[in-house]
Amino acid sequence: MARFNGKVALVTGSSNGIGRATAILFAQEGAKVTITGRNSQRLEETKQEILKSGVPDSHVLAVVTDLTSEKGQDELIDSTIQKFGRLDILVNNAGTAVTDAQGRTGLDQDVSDFDKVMQINMRSVVTLTQKAKKYLIESKGEIVNVSSIAAGPQSQPEMMYYAMSKSALDQFTRSTAISLIQHGVRVNAVSPGCVVTGIGEAIGFPPGAFEKLAAFWESHKECIPSGKTGQPIDIANVIAFLADRKLSSYIIGQSIVADGGSTLVMGIQAHDMMSILTSP
Repeated sequence: MARFNGKVALVTGSSNGIGRATAILFAQEGAKVTITGRNSQRLEETKQEILKSGVPDSHVLAVVTDLTSEKGQDELIDSTIQKFGRLDILVNNAGTAVTDAQGRTGLDQDVSDFDKVMQINMRSVVTLTQKAKKYLIESKGEIVNVSSIAAGPQSQPEMMYYAMSKSALDQFTRSTAISLIQHGVRVNAVSPGCVVTGIGEAIGFPPGAFEKLAAFWESHKECIPSGKTGQPIDIANVIAFLADRKLSSYIIGQSIVADGGSTLVMGIQAHDMMSILTSP
């Protein structure tokens, strides 16, 4: 029997990268899944990948919506309950970083960029979790938040707003874990290191720029000791582990680091990330 048979999982940001890999894995492991994102074409690609693995169409709900809007979140939760009748697993994966049109980074970036990053990376997680809470309590379900090693404790001067949002998400994970375990709901997180997901182009870097940065980090042991960047499925497997109560029932409010050893040495900080990203 597949380990998530009878379960319903909602995975945000599932039109690409980690979210797509997670949705596919849950579906292959027996769960009914709601996938969501703003790009209808990429979301359809995710759905087709799920169906190609032999999952019936009736087990997949695709919702194209803007997760930063209350209306979009209501549609996401309501349509999931209407189609599947329950919600067991919420994966808060959707997230972004915002690049500055003038090439400014860190404290020089306009505060409007801070607002945009916090809107999707933090505020939308809070409000979606609030809307899902009732149903997760009914099912005694699981929440897995996708954080980042950028949350610290090391500094992130060039991607400061992104790092701040992920630090906030880690505190949200710890705090909600204590609140919700009283109702039988577990909350945990995963903190990925370098994973090639397509986010580079999505946030405004030239095509191939993030891949170039990843290749640089791979070739420097002080950046990634394992010598390889992560793949979306590597993180999806950790998410599935945290959502599987038989395997991880005693883990509460933790963030599992999956980074190829990067945070043990943090040599990444010794290199100028922006110059690598923007170099010809």
